[in-house]
Amino acid sequence: MRRSYFTMLMVFILGLPSLSAQKLSRAEKRIIASVEKNNAGAISFLEKVVNINSGTLNAAGVKEVGAVFGEAFENIGFETRWIDMPAEMNRAGHLFAETRGSKGKRLLLIGHLDTVFEEDSPFQKFERVNDSIAKAPGGNDMKGGNVIVLYALKALHENGLLKNAQIIVAFTGDEESTGKPLKISRKDLIEAAKQSDIALGFETSTGFNYATVARRGASGWSLEVEGKRAHSSGVFSERVGAGAIFEMSRILHRFYTEVKGEELLTFNPGILMGGTFIDFDTKTSKGDVFGKGNVVAQKAIARGGLRFISEEQKERARNKMREIVAESLPNTSAVISFTDSYPAMEPTEGNKRLMAQLNEVSLDLGQGEVLPYDPGKRGAADVSFVAEYVDCLDGLGTMGTGAHTPEETVNLSTIEDLTKRIAILIYRLIDQ
Repeated sequence: MRRSYFTMLMVFILGLPSLSAQKLSRAEKRIIASVEKNNAGAISFLEKVVNINSGTLNAAGVKEVGAVFGEAFENIGFETRWIDMPAEMNRAGHLFAETRGSKGKRLLLIGHLDTVFEEDSPFQKFERVNDSIAKAPGGNDMKGGNVIVLYALKALHENGLLKNAQIIVAFTGDEESTGKPLKISRKDLIEAAKQSDIALGFETSTGFNYATVARRGASGWSLEVEGKRAHSSGVFSERVGAGAIFEMSRILHRFYTEVKGEELLTFNPGILMGGTFIDFDTKTSKGDVFGKGNVVAQKAIARGGLRFISEEQKERARNKMREIVAESLPNTSAVISFTDSYPAMEPTEGNKRLMAQLNEVSLDLGQGEVLPYDPGKRGAADVSFVAEYVDCLDGLGTMGTGAHTPEETVNLSTIEDLTKRIAILIYRLIDQ
């Protein structure tokens, strides 16, 4: 029986030779004590930053959250800088915090300051549901992950364990709606990766005992179809042909039957318009159509997304789509174009070794085995931009539910244990 990609990945991870089981060292026990002492403060800090609106387009709010985190990083010995984006990009910029040294692995810790909840959202405030759960806009995705980064490093700092370590913390301000062009908005993140050995991403956790060794990339596609405008009585004739909507239907049907099928490859037409005249605003994703049932459509458009696990898979899918588009029905023409967004984070051997190290930490803490999460169930993230340059692990942030919705929650009761796990992992990586 053919094994699925995900099954083979789990078999590989579980089959890795176990690192020699360690009891927690004295230094690690001190780290744990610091995390426990600071946990109430971590939750209060989370409430504070959640209550500052930082929707991607609220530049002032994103900068304010960045300033709060920046001051906290400076208080534990990090140098911070705010990196502005050009005004025409309509994005606030990024917070970077750094400590320099030459001991152990060079680490890049990735988070983001922005949320999907803009200033006009009715969902704005942190609100406890009970002792364990809080409703929190962006608390799970991903201010909670940022807090885990801060308080794991705070525990190491309090015990004098960051000396001579190189750690770069990169909190972007536009992960939820990435600024374009990418060569500007992700330039500093990529440069930081080139100075590092390992990147850890703190996007929302998919479960207490899961982490992410692979994420699919994301690409957009745009399809424009032209037909011959005429009275509908002439449709299918040699003079009139098929019209734009029939041609669009042919293309989308063949995408479904001929491009679909590869594991972890998905594509979706999210917008479809057709008629005599079309007015579509790409900035707002809104448009108007005029047409009549007795007129052959002369215009049709579709906009969609493509998800892939490797650049090779992406290019295979694009080439198939181009071939299908080129085979036009009579008196029609079509053009497809693609835009890159997030590259894929492939499941490299280095990523799997990192997973094994995290698993070892979790077992040593008595927290149970950590398994790789199915990449087909995860979206794209900033860690994907650096996966070409360093070993990566993601999904290390807080747990919760309902991300990107007015029902988003964050699980407060797991923050302490997740912070312990990350603090010990970072310590072992920089103490090598």
